[in-house]
Amino acid sequence: MEHNDHASGGHAGHMIADFRRRFWICLALTVPILLLSPAVQSAFHLKALHFTGDRYVLFALATVVFVYGGTPFFKGIVREMRAGRPGMMTLVSTAITVAYAYSTAVVFGLTGKLDMVLFWELATLVDVMLLGHWLEMRSVESASGALTSLAELLPADAHLVEEGGTRDVAVSDLSPGDLVLVRPGEKVPVDGNVSSGETSVDESILTGESRPVFKGPGDDVIGGSVNSEGAIEVRIEKTGSDTYVAQVIELVRRSQASRSRSQELADRAAFWLTVIALGAGALTLVAWLALGKTFEFAIERTVSVIVIACPHALGLAIPLVVAVSTALAARGGLLIRERTGFERAHAVQAVVFDKTGTLTEGRFGVTDVVVLEDSIDADGVLSLAAAVEELSEHAIARGIVAEAQARGVSTQAASDFRAIPGRAARAVVDGFEVVVASPDYAGREGTDTAVTTALAAQGKTVVFVLRDGRALGAIALADVVRPESKEAIDGLKAMGIRCMMLTGDSEKVAASVAAELGIDEYFAGVLPHEKAAAVARIKERGMVVAMVGDGVNDAPALAEADVGIAIGAGTQVALDSADIVLVKSDPRDTVTVLRLARSTYRKMRQNLAWATGYNVFAIPLAAGVLYPLGIVLSPAIGAALMSLSTVIVAVNAKLLK
Repeated sequence: MEHNDHASGGHAGHMIADFRRRFWICLALTVPILLLSPAVQSAFHLKALHFTGDRYVLFALATVVFVYGGTPFFKGIVREMRAGRPGMMTLVSTAITVAYAYSTAVVFGLTGKLDMVLFWELATLVDVMLLGHWLEMRSVESASGALTSLAELLPADAHLVEEGGTRDVAVSDLSPGDLVLVRPGEKVPVDGNVSSGETSVDESILTGESRPVFKGPGDDVIGGSVNSEGAIEVRIEKTGSDTYVAQVIELVRRSQASRSRSQELADRAAFWLTVIALGAGALTLVAWLALGKTFEFAIERTVSVIVIACPHALGLAIPLVVAVSTALAARGGLLIRERTGFERAHAVQAVVFDKTGTLTEGRFGVTDVVVLEDSIDADGVLSLAAAVEELSEHAIARGIVAEAQARGVSTQAASDFRAIPGRAARAVVDGFEVVVASPDYAGREGTDTAVTTALAAQGKTVVFVLRDGRALGAIALADVVRPESKEAIDGLKAMGIRCMMLTGDSEKVAASVAAELGIDEYFAGVLPHEKAAAVARIKERGMVVAMVGDGVNDAPALAEADVGIAIGAGTQVALDSADIVLVKSDPRDTVTVLRLARSTYRKMRQNLAWATGYNVFAIPLAAGVLYPLGIVLSPAIGAALMSLSTVIVAVNAKLLK
């Protein structure tokens, strides 16, 4: 798998280098081609550059550009024809082939006047198209390391329990039924069932559940989750492709493979221009021959139509806008990994946020301190709790200690610390036994109050602080909502976008966060493998959906969405599965990137209009519809119109700033 990912990235890099090399070589050859072209010499009074046999030197240089520079487009036309979708490659290949064949015939005296040689037009067209493809490919270069990142979640080794002790073995050597030891701070090697021991397990990176999950004998554990507290022995149940992480890998792979490969706007324009150019060219040839004109005249008009129908600006219309918008995005902390996804973002109607780590900070923080005894105040309750929890590594403990430090609350030294995994922590503080306990462990007497019940109903985790068995107070903790999240939701709503939330947390937690932020719709208790299906159901409503997430559990949903947006502080797999990465981990950047996408799409449409619009006038004139009035559009004038169109496209792209 890793080899394939690197191979894919290497292939993309090779293609970019190839286009770059072809562009610079062809550009260097274009300079003498322009100087030796009769039409250019006449237009700029460069007749002094003429010498005997220069037409053959011109032919030789143009042949190199035609063959070397045109090769990618000739390969492209084969692919397009096999797919039954003629587009930009077909149009470019047709135009340069017609120009080369006609100009070669003129050079060797088979037809036409020497000033009708179109080698300069061929060379500049190849240059512009190579530049356009180089810019386009460079803007989307990014090795997709999502699957590799998923695989790296699992540890390489495990502690296999045997008679007389443990032995370290490779995870790949484990079989169902084996018993492994997982120490505090270590990752669970593969999916299994707790055989002995008690602990709390951090599954947030895998399931999106923000709270540590208590695990005891008989409970299932997921490979890749982190053991927070006590040592446990796990009986292996699944290995290889049957494990949870392996199934997520498969979900990401399928979603990425089935992603819609919508045709670019420029390809659609090129398809119709190809049809129009070839149709108009054939009609021009037949019409003039039927009217009794010479074959030389008819073929000259036909060549003019086909060459003029392939504007230089069309090759730059999209890549120039992409290059400008990508640079703007990067300066704003928005990394565009997949351009087609970014282009789809202009049509987004619904944004689905993951909760943990995206709308929230993904860490437990104290929200409320409740005093249950008159003999103590809120800081006193927090001080006692922090004294005990300073000796623990539990997420709840870290939240309490961090709050005490933030408030400047001093704590006394504790001794005789003991953790009861998933239930309580106790220690001796100032001669008293102080316990920070779950509601079940604390008991109902003195703790069952309206305030604590209301806090629990909001989905918050409530722990009680007891001194010598008496409940002095309670502390409520919850996943801390990012202060920027409310502004992000309001901004999206102002754009007419519906805001939704997916979470593995309970209904209570989801409802509380949704109410606080003004979320339009939420889905609670969504298991990781169900997130992609939930996004698919939203898409089935006819909506264009963007998904914003940060965890491994979000990766399939990011890939399933029309637009995947990853929070930059998230896991590497989420970043690699996304179309767009918000480097600053600020949900407000979701609003920024969608606004940029809309502006970019508008510029693309404007550029395509400029790049192709002049054909409405140029093609009929090139075909000779006004010939009876003495008006004929020569290739030289057509080239001037193309140049003007290219300048307009370039300036308009810069105006995106």
